[in-house]
Amino acid sequence: MKLNKLLSRFAACAALALCAAAAHADPYNFVVSGDYSASWQMDSSPTPSDFGDGFRFLLSDYPGNFPGSTAGVVEISFYSEGAGGGMAINDLASFTMLLNTASEQLYTGTEGAPTFKLGSFAMTGWGDGTEYTLTISAAAAVPEPASYALMFGGLGVVGLLARRRRKG
Repeated sequence: MKLNKLLSRFAACAALALCAAAAHADPYNFVVSGDYSASWQMDSSPTPSDFGDGFRFLLSDYPGNFPGSTAGVVEISFYSEGAGGGMAINDLASFTMLLNTASEQLYTGTEGAPTFKLGSFAMTGWGDGTEYTLTISAAAAVPEPASYALMFGGLGVVGLLARRRRKG
């Protein structure tokens, strides 16, 4: 009988542990304002589609609100301080450059493993001097389903223990 109780407790703990999943990088909101405006969301530490050490990293096939994009999907390049900083947004369907700016470097880490900085950044259009602002902010946190499973599992265990105490 004790072995059955021990095994059932072990099985319950194992099931709760399996519900736990690795967390994803925090989502960040990106908003460009000025003569061109755009908005999108991406992970705080994205995996680049392509990168050149000390130069830039590229993120392909990003959806968002990109005026002038024929399909609403673009590629975004972020440049290192040595390459003039800033970013560029290119429409993949029409091969049109929607935005090309210089500013400070918008990320920390390497081009192969970048992490975006939070804040507002002044950017200047390459060749035309147009002023833009890029705001990078943390998106509202939404718990993952595994978090709910762990919480409800824990509440269930506490409820069973309380019920058992009343009987005993």
